[in-house]
Amino acid sequence: MASKVTKIRCLYAPPLAPRPYLLGNSSRAFATEASPPQSATHSDRRSTTFNDRLNSGPSLDEFISGPAPPSSEFTPPSTDFLAPTKSTSNSPTRTATVGPPGRKREVTRLPSWLQTPIPGANPAYKKIKSDLRGLNLHTVCEEARCPNISDCWGGSDKSAATATIMLMGDTCTRGCRFCSVKTSRAPPPLDPHEPEHTAEALKRWGLGYVVLTSVDRDDLADGGAAHFAETIMKIKTKAPAMLVEALTGDYAGDLDMVQMVARSGLDVYAHNVETVEDLTPMVRDRRANFRQSLRVLQRAKESKEGLITKTSIMLGLGESEEQLWETLKELRKVDVDVVTFGQYMQPTKRHMKVHEYVTPENFEVWRQRALDMGFLYCASGPLVRSSYKAGEAFIENVIKKRARKNQVAMADTARETSSTHVYE
Repeated sequence: MASKVTKIRCLYAPPLAPRPYLLGNSSRAFATEASPPQSATHSDRRSTTFNDRLNSGPSLDEFISGPAPPSSEFTPPSTDFLAPTKSTSNSPTRTATVGPPGRKREVTRLPSWLQTPIPGANPAYKKIKSDLRGLNLHTVCEEARCPNISDCWGGSDKSAATATIMLMGDTCTRGCRFCSVKTSRAPPPLDPHEPEHTAEALKRWGLGYVVLTSVDRDDLADGGAAHFAETIMKIKTKAPAMLVEALTGDYAGDLDMVQMVARSGLDVYAHNVETVEDLTPMVRDRRANFRQSLRVLQRAKESKEGLITKTSIMLGLGESEEQLWETLKELRKVDVDVVTFGQYMQPTKRHMKVHEYVTPENFEVWRQRALDMGFLYCASGPLVRSSYKAGEAFIENVIKKRARKNQVAMADTARETSSTHVYE
């Protein structure tokens, strides 16, 4: 016996329409007899202000025909997302009002000393960019959106041009709040042909100075130190006269990896402390710290006699003069030779905001202070970056100075030797 099925119906469901019953004399409609369509008197979708403005705007034909005169009802948004809370400029601050009616806001424009021309006009710039794409190489100039890319890649002459190659891919395992390089916990594997491709590209360009940097690769056992060292050795094999600077990470505090890179044949070992110690937790990734960076610079100096060590500091993050003084003192304690100061600039809205724009006059003050403290060389300016004009600055201010010292030492040794022979 078939069981009865209980029909359950929701209490909130609309009432069922009564079923029509067919009578014997009822007529049946054919499929071809369709009732005329009824025009919709209203739309179920709620109208919005955006739809109203869009419908009242120009048509597609008007858009294609050419630019229309600016409308007073709409103000195009600005691309200037930097809104610092403080400006140290002596000149009036340049501001602009952006946003649609009713939601307008005032933003601060970049100071005049931070504005640079759009790159691309220099033939050397175009050649280097083309070679990079052909060899699947990356540069921190592009990934970090450096404003000096055209100037550095062109240089005052071919031998003084500077390129900053970024090794081990374009994806970092760390996420610093000032850096625009892509991040991931599991970046792609290393390219085993990258050292050879990098050396071949640099030999082809004929640059006088090259800066090698890399993303942090905490997913690798050695942090990529062996890959870095192999690249330097291949460059020195193909272009022995080329000066090589290595801007490395901290290798998670593994000082043996620091020593491996320092002894690979480079000329300058660079590692950036980025900011003062008190601001490090807010600026850098949690796996990086100020004291660890000092140990990296110290081990690099101890690994090779005569090796030049270098670091860079960003200004405009909210640091005080006392904190900067203390930072420079700590760097001198580990015998750092070169320090650079540059203005922090917010890469995107997702990154730290600029606390202040430091004037060129203040940058010059800190350059002189660093030299007075015993640094061999200091580059300081709003557009200075860790590798900005590195080749020209290094050649003019470091190599020549050390060459003069070596000549004086050799002359003194020769005089002592000659006097000894005369005495005998």
